[in-house]
Amino acid sequence: MPQTHATARLEARISTDLHAMLKRAAELQGRSMTDFVVTAVQAAAQQAIEQAEVIRLSLADQECFAQALLSPPQPTPALERAFARRRELLRPE
Repeated sequence: MPQTHATARLEARISTDLHAMLKRAAELQGRSMTDFVVTAVQAAAQQAIEQAEVIRLSLADQECFAQALLSPPQPTPALERAFARRRELLRPE
């Protein structure tokens, strides 16, 4: 038995100029306008998510980050107090 995938409907009001442009672009690629728009929107969504979730570092920043992992600085007194307080709070009774 073939699987069916749930779908949702998306509607948008666009200018007639944009509609004509989308229709022409879809025709040039030999695709339906729906297929063209869905593919373009999916690519834009993936790019937006990637830009928000992926951290890109320059080579200098990568080296600085790696060095900090390999040779972390000594904990400050405030950090030592925070760890001690955490141990007190989470101590099993």
